[in-house]
Amino acid sequence: MTINKFENMSRLGKLPIQLTGNAQAKIEGGFIYLKGPKGELKQKLHPLVNVKIEDGAVTVDIKNKEVKKEKAFWGLYWSLIRNMVKGVTEGYERKMEINGVGYRGAMAGNKINFSLGFSHPVVFDLPAGVTGKIEANIITLNGIDKQLLGATCAKIRKIRTPEPYKGKGIKYVEEVIRRKEGKTSGKK
Repeated sequence: MTINKFENMSRLGKLPIQLTGNAQAKIEGGFIYLKGPKGELKQKLHPLVNVKIEDGAVTVDIKNKEVKKEKAFWGLYWSLIRNMVKGVTEGYERKMEINGVGYRGAMAGNKINFSLGFSHPVVFDLPAGVTGKIEANIITLNGIDKQLLGATCAKIRKIRTPEPYKGKGIKYVEEVIRRKEGKTSGKK
C-alpha cells in the first residue's frame, strides 16, 4: 500500500459554513456576496476554487486535490468566507491600549487625535467600515471586515510602537511587551 502525500485533505475546507443569524449569500460574476444584519461584504473568488450555496450553508471545494497550491486556496477561501459570515452577523472588535505619561487619544467624528509625545498631535482617519471609541486609555475598534479591522489596528500601533524599556506606546490589550533592564554600568 502506497501512501499519497496529498491524501490528507483540508480538514476545515471539507466542512460546510452555516449561514447563521439571517446571513444571505449569493455568487455572481466571480464574487461571493454576503449580507447580514451588520452589513454587506464581498470577496473575489479564485478560478481554482468552487463555491456552492446549498441548504443554508456554503461549501468550498477545489478542482484538483493533487496540487499543493490549490489545496492552500481551499483552506484560505474557507477561512475568508467563514470570517465574512461572522462579520456580517456578529461583527469584530479589537481593543488597544495607550501607555505612557501624557499619552492620550480623543475621538473627533471619524478621526482619532493622538498626543503621543511628538512635537505635534497625530490625527488618524478611521477608514469607512471601522468605528471606534476611546475610554480612558483603551481604544475600542469595531467593524464587519476582519481584514480591514486588523490592518487599521496595525496602522494605529505603528504610529507609536511600544518600546521595551518603559513599555510606552500603543499596543493590543492582550499583547505582552517583553521588558529590558536598561544600562546598569553607571548605577554602581
